[in-house]
Amino acid sequence: MRISDTIEKFLIELIQETEGVVEIQRNELASYFNCVPSQINYVIDTRFTAEKGYIVQSRRGGGGYIKIKRININKSHYLMHIVNSIGDSITQQSAQAFISNFFDYDAIDEKEARLMNIVVSDKVLNVPQPIRDKLRASILKNMILSLI
Repeated sequence: MRISDTIEKFLIELIQETEGVVEIQRNELASYFNCVPSQINYVIDTRFTAEKGYIVQSRRGGGGYIKIKRININKSHYLMHIVNSIGDSITQQSAQAFISNFFDYDAIDEKEARLMNIVVSDKVLNVPQPIRDKLRASILKNMILSLI
């Protein structure tokens, strides 16, 4: 198992034990895993994102911390949080990650997930690239809003 996977697993277990929220100090965690602090940043930046159902807050400086919160709220609040985090443009990969999480959190069923994945695919959105990601974001937001 890679160090990134080990750190992720450790943090997920901490989050589950603390009812969805964990506050850590990056340097202490890096010492615990005998790695550089930037490795902790990498894991948090890539594996604890909004599209994966997490909110991350940090404060730098002496006594600084990183707070990771699992979004564990009702369906409509969760979906509205996602709509607000999408922005004006989204790639196919990010859109499908959101959809996968919707399914994992029982916000949508399997049929809805399949339909949403088809609609946001590059094959369906056959327009030039700059327009495609903007169109995908708009479509995804509207599909999400229709679920609320």
